[in-house]
Amino acid sequence: MRLSALAWAALAALPALAAAETHVVTMEAMGFRPAELVVRPGDRVVWQNKDLVPHTATARGRFDSGEIAAGKSWAWTAPGPGRLDYVCTFHPGMKAGIVVQ
Repeated sequence: MRLSALAWAALAALPALAAAETHVVTMEAMGFRPAELVVRPGDRVVWQNKDLVPHTATARGRFDSGEIAAGKSWAWTAPGPGRLDYVCTFHPGMKAGIVVQ
């Protein structure tokens, strides 16, 4: 059986798609943990708020979770390579970063 170039390209992409991971950032004790996260394009990052107050995960112009209530979570899929520094807009002392490699 012969496969077309398009079929080969689709098959070649399967390992990359299957390799996407989910990473968890915990919002707790008025901080992001981990404070520095390294991910790959296509990986999913989930912020879980374990504090008693609402928080955000906001990288100006790149992503904004909006209010994440206590006990709730929000997810985002990493785009292409780069560094994204983010904060909680309610608590500007809460800072962290994501490196997409």
